[in-house]
Amino acid sequence: MLVAGVDEAGRGCVIGPLVIAGVLIKEERMPILTRLGVKDSKLLSSKKREALAVEIVRLAEKHMVMKLSPVEIDRAVESGRKLHKLNRLEAQTMAMIIEALKPDEAYVDAADVLEERFKHHIQEGLSFKAKIVSKHKADRTYPVVSAASIIAKVERDREIAALTVHYGDFGSGYLTDPKTMRFLKQWLQTHGEYPDCVRKSWKPAKRAKNEKGTVQKKLA
Repeated sequence: MLVAGVDEAGRGCVIGPLVIAGVLIKEERMPILTRLGVKDSKLLSSKKREALAVEIVRLAEKHMVMKLSPVEIDRAVESGRKLHKLNRLEAQTMAMIIEALKPDEAYVDAADVLEERFKHHIQEGLSFKAKIVSKHKADRTYPVVSAASIIAKVERDREIAALTVHYGDFGSGYLTDPKTMRFLKQWLQTHGEYPDCVRKSWKPAKRAKNEKGTVQKKLA
């Protein structure tokens, strides 16, 4: 039996893409993932993730990575409730990955607060029947999802490294990173508009831009 795990990296970032990865593995090879030390990517060092990613790709029958750009994310979430729109976009992308991998069953890290709803949204995008297990924190429960989380995180880190070369050091790209927020404000002061690597629909990004506009009005 073929089993897939699907997970993402960069969902909560204001800078850079949302990366979603899928890994397809034969059921009898699943214990090897545990022996390799595969676990939730957030619990591993960057060096360990890089090493494990090589082993995972070697072990897997197939793997697939899809990257949703800030422009695509903004387009999807600008109308309606942001989280609802983002959840649907993520479910649709996971469905595309599962469609390509063609597993007998797939385990996914549920982005929706309702696990079953997220599962149904994925199933809507499939042309074949597969068992879908949609769970919160699946990357900590199922090694095959952990493997997907590692692939996604490694790809996301590479994207951030490339953006850093182009735009300078903006930190992690997460909203909780003071360096990231300083970068957004300084970029606005210099250029007046965000670069394409920024998710302009994110509230902190909008707030920083609104604050800049208020300051300019006062100066005028």
